[in-house]
Amino acid sequence: MSETPRRGPTRRDLLRSGALAGAAAAAAPMAGAGAAAAHGGGTAPAGDLILTNGEIHTMDRRDPVVSVVAIRDGEIVYTGDKESHARKEFTDPPRAIDLRGKTAVPGIIDCHNHIVLMGNRPGYHTPLENAYSVADVQSTIRARTRVAPAGAFVTTIGGFHFNQFEERRLPSLAELDAAAPHHPVYLSIGFTGPSVTNSLGKAFFESVPGPDGPVTVGADGAIAAGQQTGRATLALRRQLTFEDRRRGARDAMRYAVSLGVTTHLDQGAFQAADAPSDGAAHEDNYRMHLPFLSVFGDGDGIVRLRINFLHMDADPASVALGERLRNAFPFFGNDLVRTGGIGEFVAPVPSDPITSGSPGNLRWLEAARKVAQARWRAEVHSLSTTDFKAEIDGFALINAEFPITDLRWVVGHVPSITEDYVDKLKALGGGINVTGFRYFAGTPTAAGPPYRMLADNGIPLGMSSDGMQIAPMNPWVHAYYATTGVNALGVAINGNQLLTRQEAVELYTRANGWFLGGVDEDRLGVLAPGRLGDVAVLNRDYFDRRRVGDADLKKINSVLTVLGGVVVHDAR
Repeated sequence: MSETPRRGPTRRDLLRSGALAGAAAAAAPMAGAGAAAAHGGGTAPAGDLILTNGEIHTMDRRDPVVSVVAIRDGEIVYTGDKESHARKEFTDPPRAIDLRGKTAVPGIIDCHNHIVLMGNRPGYHTPLENAYSVADVQSTIRARTRVAPAGAFVTTIGGFHFNQFEERRLPSLAELDAAAPHHPVYLSIGFTGPSVTNSLGKAFFESVPGPDGPVTVGADGAIAAGQQTGRATLALRRQLTFEDRRRGARDAMRYAVSLGVTTHLDQGAFQAADAPSDGAAHEDNYRMHLPFLSVFGDGDGIVRLRINFLHMDADPASVALGERLRNAFPFFGNDLVRTGGIGEFVAPVPSDPITSGSPGNLRWLEAARKVAQARWRAEVHSLSTTDFKAEIDGFALINAEFPITDLRWVVGHVPSITEDYVDKLKALGGGINVTGFRYFAGTPTAAGPPYRMLADNGIPLGMSSDGMQIAPMNPWVHAYYATTGVNALGVAINGNQLLTRQEAVELYTRANGWFLGGVDEDRLGVLAPGRLGDVAVLNRDYFDRRRVGDADLKKINSVLTVLGGVVVHDAR
């Protein structure tokens, strides 16, 4: 790809943002947050850009594939096949990039993930979801050590599984030593391990003082799942500074745009207790966003962040949830950062049947009732063969008291949902977002989700990653699983529930606007005049099955990512 000389403001000028200054200032500050987290003023990205000579899939049914897209002041002003017509939309010459026939799609929307957790990881967090052998792991870690200062931990906590490696195991201490002789390394799968470290990491973990240490590490670097992994992760978390978290937030954003993911609906975390019982999905729900808000406040935010607030209140009255609903605003912010709803939990998951009268069910109903009465959106998650029944039946009970049919309540993941309950949820105005977390460890008897049934049903449906604890964040890995049904072990486990490639990318773009709601629904996910100018230019032609085989889908990434007409990733 080639381009004409760039004119006008710098990217930093264009990205200067007032991302929820009031929300950051009101939150209890992390040590070191200071005024940076509350810095505000300014606008979202607003660049002038023409993309030409591309195969641009707009996801607009009226004009599905074009060769030219023009973005003025952050918004799309032209889509079509005439660059001369696009240039008429500008007073001053815009930046122009020749895509040289490459395939482009709207910026990917991930309607259910945990990018904020990813950005708060300890150490120099290094995604391994694109590694397929121990040698790949070593190469990825070796590259990371060129950035991390000597002696700094290189870590990967969640988002990968040894099933994806040819060897079907974690690397050994010796293999990690060979990749990073001057850096401690710590790799941990899932929520609570197992984990592995190298020699420098072993020396650190075995010397952790106090009641929460030391950590037992095997001669091969292995750390057992559960309590021992919890101690190791906790020891690393306790070393985090606010600046570390700001760096992690920037790294998470850079990784996302390298995949073409421009919008993230973050689903929060379990409240951390600062104890070994905390897992990869635990953080301080009331302060975890501050590093991200600080980065946005500095004008360095390069993704759109939408924030759901997760609540798992232990008290029957759901006091903390009630205070959130009284003292926060849904869908408040700007085009870069905006609050969302309550989820992916409103309270601990209820049991089926919802009418059992158990204390847990009563607590869940009371929490969901508060959300409905306050007229907030809610999202819950389903992982079992029965929990969706309790949740959707609970939605119906609450709807009879406080109507929710216009609030877009959502059930996520749904590996085992049945169509009768899909119909019940659809009648309540609800929707479903699906994730391919079974890709890592699913089997023919534990597969799902039922993509085909859901797509054919007509309920509002979106694709998400749930990255990155037990699932990859990479949308192209999820597209591979959704369109092939093949897991990381190479076993076909979901073969009668497949999507087409077109359907998968539509669910990651146009369809996901529904899950953002508010002004976002008509501004994101489609490349059409009046929409925000978010574009991902791909390294392979995702739509060409002849040239890009199924296995090649996992190798797709973005070579050029545009946010509001501003280039935020360029790997050309």
